[in-house]
Amino acid sequence: MVDTDAKPKGESGGSRDEKKNIFSRLALFIRQVVVELRKVIWPTRKELINYTIVVVFFVLLMAGIIAIYDFVFTRGVLFVFG
Repeated sequence: MVDTDAKPKGESGGSRDEKKNIFSRLALFIRQVVVELRKVIWPTRKELINYTIVVVFFVLLMAGIIAIYDFVFTRGVLFVFG
């Protein structure tokens, strides 16, 4: 069977959400955020510390590599252009 009462997506159906003011929409958004945050599997303290150490080490490694490249290219430019 075909649903003859369904409206195309582009047409305004005068839904209840369109009539809500900014504060009720903001409250709905905050409630939805809280519901989603309750679904999150939070890391344990040990996992959080391990992840933090890995991130800090990786950032320091990348900063070191960029510093080396900067030093090499600076020396090269100064050698060529004097």
